[in-house]
Amino acid sequence: MIRVAIHGLVVLFLTLLTQLGGLAWLAACFFKRRLLSFILAYAALSVAAVGGAPYFGRVALSCWDDGPLQVQSWMYCALNRNYVSPELAEVLSHSAAEMARRHPGTVTLVLDANFPFFDGFPLLPHLSHDDGEKADLAFYYSDETGYLPGITPSPIGYFAFEQGPSDCPTVWPTLRWDLDFIQPLWPPYAIDEDRTRSLLGVLSDDDLVGKIFVEPHLAERLGTAHPKIRFQGCRAARHDDHIHFQL
Repeated sequence: MIRVAIHGLVVLFLTLLTQLGGLAWLAACFFKRRLLSFILAYAALSVAAVGGAPYFGRVALSCWDDGPLQVQSWMYCALNRNYVSPELAEVLSHSAAEMARRHPGTVTLVLDANFPFFDGFPLLPHLSHDDGEKADLAFYYSDETGYLPGITPSPIGYFAFEQGPSDCPTVWPTLRWDLDFIQPLWPPYAIDEDRTRSLLGVLSDDDLVGKIFVEPHLAERLGTAHPKIRFQGCRAARHDDHIHFQL
């Protein structure tokens, strides 16, 4: 009974993390070499998802592209979190190309997007990202040598916060983590304000984009007032480490 419960927890965890991992684990349970079987089953399901996702209104963002639009980390591809609707893929491609035109050599990095199948399936820890029409983008960064193409302070693009004032009280439950203990670990890169401001402008001007979430103190600092640029609320994750936008 305990073994069944443990397997059930593993299936739940892998399903919430990757959508397909729980199914791969169940398949692996029929084989003696469970870990190897899981890896092979998960790889097969992930490859099949690329072809199956369009039937659910999703397409996979390329994990190997070295052009102006790139997925920030292999992790997002390995966890099947690099899927978007065709319309969102178009917005991402256009925005990255426009950024490269305005600022030659600019690389736009996608963070979490969506899973390949089923609207309403949660992409934890996000409160949304459940229908293929939302994606997160990393900020652009510079150091004393200038712009750093394709580089973020954090290895996953999240949690390197731009500190600033907030009117949010301490509330619970909340995803508004400060993570003060890891902030000293990040390299001292500065947000590239010109490029980040340009990206917010490009997204704001796109008729397909409905909402953009950026922390108010950062939007004010960048001078990017626009009806589409909004505050996500005090219970949602901070948005002074990345940009969230949706159709």
